[in-house]
Amino acid sequence: MQIHNNLEFFYVILMDNTLKDILEKVRELFFKYGVRSVSIDDICRDLGFSKKKLYEYVTSKHELVEKLLELERQNFEVIFFQYNFEGINAIDILLTVSKEIGEHFRDISPSMTFDLKKYYPEIYHKHVDERIDFIFQKIQINLSKGIGQGMYRTDLSVELIARLYIRRLMDLHNPEFFPAEKFSFRTIFDVMIDNFIRGIATENGLAYYEAKKTNLNL
Repeated sequence: MQIHNNLEFFYVILMDNTLKDILEKVRELFFKYGVRSVSIDDICRDLGFSKKKLYEYVTSKHELVEKLLELERQNFEVIFFQYNFEGINAIDILLTVSKEIGEHFRDISPSMTFDLKKYYPEIYHKHVDERIDFIFQKIQINLSKGIGQGMYRTDLSVELIARLYIRRLMDLHNPEFFPAEKFSFRTIFDVMIDNFIRGIATENGLAYYEAKKTNLNL
């Protein structure tokens, strides 16, 4: 699969690199201590910045959270810009994207999600809605491609299956269903993808998937 040459340019357009470095560090702090517990002073101390320096990039913690979730969406959406999926088997696309998602988002903290939902509800729900819309479009494209290639069953309702896929993704971070001390994100995600493919694949698609799993040692 061919990597797009303009990927770095894509990143620069979307977000200033210094701001991106700041947000990556803030994400680590939020993950470690919780969103509510980390103050602007804590962030400046960890970065070695003065408040004046930090405020060149964000004007408040509220904006910092907003920019952080914007970066989270970019890190997710860029997966689909990295690869040229033209003419590629739909199952290969699903496995490639799933691998990238597993690598990028395996350390998402349920407590961090809880803090965002409780203390920054408008920002959090806007973030979730935009991510869901993006995934919903992409999974429908993949389902239609797979049906056309004979990899997925023709009796599937593309919209319904796409909605079920979204619902499964949303449930992955529900600590009541999947306690973090019992199940890692990667384990849950891998099992979900395996069950998803088995539920929609044709006989040929399933044979292709099994061969691919063997070759990739999944």
